[in-house]
Amino acid sequence: MNNTIKTILLSFVSAMVGGYSFYLISKSSTPENNSNDGDRVIKERVTADTKMVNNKSIVELNGDFKKASELATRSVVYIKTVSDAKYNSYDMFDFFFGGRGGRGRKQLASGSGVIFTDNGYIVTNNHVIEDAETIEVIHEKKSYKAKVIGTDPSSDIAVLKIEAKGLPSITRGTSKKLSVGEWVLAIGNPFNLTSTVTAGIVSAKGRDIDLLGGQFPLESFIQTDAAINPGNSGGALVNIKGQLVGINTAILSRTGSYAGYGFAVPVDIVAKVFNDLVQYGEVQKAFTGIKVSDLSTKLAQRFDIKANSFNGAVITNIEDGSEAAKGGLRPGDVILQINNDKIEGKSGFMEEMSYYRPGDKLKVTYRRGSQTKTVQLKLRNREGTTGVLKRQIFYSKKLGVEMEKISKAERQKLRIENGGVKIVKVRRGLFSRLRMREGFVITHINRQPVTKPKDVEDLLLDLQGKVYIQGVSKDGTRGYYQFYF
Repeated sequence: MNNTIKTILLSFVSAMVGGYSFYLISKSSTPENNSNDGDRVIKERVTADTKMVNNKSIVELNGDFKKASELATRSVVYIKTVSDAKYNSYDMFDFFFGGRGGRGRKQLASGSGVIFTDNGYIVTNNHVIEDAETIEVIHEKKSYKAKVIGTDPSSDIAVLKIEAKGLPSITRGTSKKLSVGEWVLAIGNPFNLTSTVTAGIVSAKGRDIDLLGGQFPLESFIQTDAAINPGNSGGALVNIKGQLVGINTAILSRTGSYAGYGFAVPVDIVAKVFNDLVQYGEVQKAFTGIKVSDLSTKLAQRFDIKANSFNGAVITNIEDGSEAAKGGLRPGDVILQINNDKIEGKSGFMEEMSYYRPGDKLKVTYRRGSQTKTVQLKLRNREGTTGVLKRQIFYSKKLGVEMEKISKAERQKLRIENGGVKIVKVRRGLFSRLRMREGFVITHINRQPVTKPKDVEDLLLDLQGKVYIQGVSKDGTRGYYQFYF
């Protein structure tokens, strides 16, 4: 009996000693007493959020987002516009007695803009202020009446001016150095919610989404997954330093709201457009006479191109008498580099060309067969010269239309031989009642050629009876308008 009791007591004491020893060992190895702080952080990070790689990075990024938001938000403005709604009801007597041509009503719209300079120059999208009769800019609860300095539909950029000084202009970065995967913030006024900030990454660069109209659209967008919605248009896309890297422009969506794909015009393009519009009133576009496409298997077969890499922009057409033709370039040549910048495809070529002006010289590196060659080209303007062009718009109040003489470059693209007059903007009047489309080029009125805007006004105001207007739409389709005076 005594031996049994002794055995039980000995077992109990041994268990107590062993348990206490295990407690001491466990305590000495817990994270709280571990000298390896890195291991402790990683263990807590895994527990807190297994999606992140490093908890320290979370803290730093949150700080950067906050600072970037504070820096950039104060430079983004709210834009409100008032315009005439498109007429959709017509009265046949309007054609004879000069009526209004429909039941018009005022249309309100809004968007965003970015303060580009401290003396009141603001950049926004062209589609935000297009057709606006009045434009109001609101910044820090103050309201300003805005004047349109210039627009460029081909890049969807417009420049406004308000009478103010000492404004917090945004700090500009560079879109050329922007990398895929880099964090960005989209700042604007979606759904009339002022100063809204969303975060995402750069998903891609050089996107061509076939969005812009005009004869020479420039599409090389930054794609981002930062949420962009209606009202964000014209707002800022900034990096985590708060520097402007793009102007938010479009989304791809079936519903009209954000669906994961947002697009912005690169700030380097915006800066060139801004400087041209402020200085000249028109973007000084440079032309080489080259039409390019992305190199594909189909085009490689068509031009018998044998290449291991499909990088570069393949020339599909060259205008007769152009600088490119004179330099010996021909369809099937693959452009690899402009000066020191590599060309990955069509959008990259178009973007690179947008940085230059007429009169500039380019060194073009291209591949023909197995050989790599270079040629130097001098850029021309839309009239085929190297000088600065200033746009001349003719406004006919009697016809309710803004017109301009068609350029040489547009004539060549649309295959118009003897000139013509392009419809720039249709206002209230005869042309709106005819539903005349902007961009339509009038070549003949009652089979009589027209080459100047004044010709159109004079002929239409003098004619009586049947009127027959011939021309070409901006996509190259030939057509006509017919009516009776």
